[in-house]
Amino acid sequence: MKKIFNKLAIIILYIGLMWTKTNYVQNKVFHLDLENKTQSFILDLNPLSSILLMLGIGMLFKNWGIFISYFLSTFVLFANVLYYRELNDFITIPVLMQTSNAGDLKGSIASIFEWSDIFYWIDVIAMFIVIMWFKRKKEIVWKSQQASVFVYAAIFVFLLNMGLAEKERPDLLSRTFDRQILVKNIGIYNFHIYDAVVQSKTSAQRAMADSSEITPVYNYIKSKNKDVNENFTSIAEGKNVIVVSMESLQSFVIDRDLNGQAITPFLNKFKKESIYLDNFYHQVGQGRTSDSEFLLENSLYPLDRGAVFFTHGQNTYYALPKVLKEKGYFTSVQHANDSSFWNRDVVYPNFGYDKFYDKDSYDINKENSIGWGLKDKEFFSQSVEHMTKMPQPFYTKLITLTNHYPFVLEDKDKYIDAGNFPSQTLNRYFQTVRYMDEAFKEFIQELKNTGLYDDSIIIAYGDHFGISENHNRSMGMYLGKEINDFESFQLQRTPMFIHIPGYNDNKVVSKVSGQIDIRPTILNLLGIKEPNPITFGQDLLSEERPSFVVERDGSFSTSDVVYKKGVCYDKYTGDKTSENACKAGIEKAKLELTFSNQVIYGDLLRFLTDIPEYKSGVPDVIKKN
Repeated sequence: MKKIFNKLAIIILYIGLMWTKTNYVQNKVFHLDLENKTQSFILDLNPLSSILLMLGIGMLFKNWGIFISYFLSTFVLFANVLYYRELNDFITIPVLMQTSNAGDLKGSIASIFEWSDIFYWIDVIAMFIVIMWFKRKKEIVWKSQQASVFVYAAIFVFLLNMGLAEKERPDLLSRTFDRQILVKNIGIYNFHIYDAVVQSKTSAQRAMADSSEITPVYNYIKSKNKDVNENFTSIAEGKNVIVVSMESLQSFVIDRDLNGQAITPFLNKFKKESIYLDNFYHQVGQGRTSDSEFLLENSLYPLDRGAVFFTHGQNTYYALPKVLKEKGYFTSVQHANDSSFWNRDVVYPNFGYDKFYDKDSYDINKENSIGWGLKDKEFFSQSVEHMTKMPQPFYTKLITLTNHYPFVLEDKDKYIDAGNFPSQTLNRYFQTVRYMDEAFKEFIQELKNTGLYDDSIIIAYGDHFGISENHNRSMGMYLGKEINDFESFQLQRTPMFIHIPGYNDNKVVSKVSGQIDIRPTILNLLGIKEPNPITFGQDLLSEERPSFVVERDGSFSTSDVVYKKGVCYDKYTGDKTSENACKAGIEKAKLELTFSNQVIYGDLLRFLTDIPEYKSGVPDVIKKN
């Protein structure tokens, strides 16, 4: 009887502590919106199946197996807490494969830890003491039959969980791109099991793909309105192209003050000297900056899991630099970071870049660096020196660093006072944005001094969000309104500037658009016909282009509605409206993301020349590949 009591004590302790801890995280740490009591019940229930499974597996390896399974469960949970705390997302297997980024992430990770994180591990210590006590007493022996009971119980609970989840959200595992919805319905541990299954499936997808799979994608894109604005066709033919990817810059700072001080005084002015898009959204996934590059270069959506630069960087692509190189352009990237970060040393040559000016191409020292590396002022200045030596015409992309989490500056570089909100991240963000604005001002002046300004298109845009939903309280205080899901979607807007030399009829374009539309816009300005029929973007300046943008998680916006986390909102009032109003957009968003995934996972661009209708007019840039 004593042995049975001891076993029950360990089982109850294991299940009780882990279930309580996981429920706390899923309910209080992860911001998973619950609409009714059924969803709340599902969220509380869903950790149980995986906890029972881990306990059953642990029993097969005796007492130490039980402890190890408990430790691993806590480790997975805690790793997701840290990742979610700043990125508002969950870890996937492709993210774990991005080990070459680890060195540069040390400063960011250290700033994410909180003193209270020790409480995630107190129960692990308690479990270790209990296991050691019973192991020394040699009073507990676990049998495989006992382990199987928990495995069967796990299966039963999981099926119950899935039944309830499918009733709440039909086709849950087949039609959602939103990891938040998945975790809300199946739990964080089951999400990782699902992720592993998806990873094995996608790994096999390329090997099994054939040329017939690209035809439906080709036909879909051909049916879209791909008209360009002929008033801008060839307006900058033969000009240099300078693209500036502005780290973590969001639109909410443009034309706004903090304590009476302008946050972006120069960008406010530059906006009037450029075509400015005020409803332009980032569309990145877990690849962040690298995803924004992928969108720019290929007019394809990034992947729903991980960074495409890592997982499919060596696919066949007809990227923008490859196209421009065919037209006589010298193509380059300027970014004062390690060449291996985001796997760029592998991806860039595949995209057709002639040269990557990485950190070894810059004079970097302690005085001109902070945070992630070279300060933006020095970066821009040295990059202009590179440009003066490039053969013309050239296409060059500059990626800034200073306005990067955790948004740290030296006092001498602070042009504005910090904010005074609960979020120190937001408080510092205002200062690093202001510094980047000043750096960009000096950059434009240097371009003018060298004569490059009058002979170059300048495209400048924010690459992704800087302030995640975890700072909504402070953001709401600054903006003077509650930040719900609708407002959160609006905060995904990033500034987009198109400066065309000699063009003075500048205006604000308010059509909804995104990063996927940059490539076709650049090509039209240069008078180059798109050689690749498998691109999803449309000319930003076309009057015929529909007002539509879809984010990587399946959320989307038109001129009339916003769809976020399964809820349809009226664009003008911000109030919830009938899902029927979003029905067409839901289907379009799903279709575009699915087709883009198929292209990448199956490496379908290698089959372009097999499309019968396309064979007769294959461009040289594709023939050569």
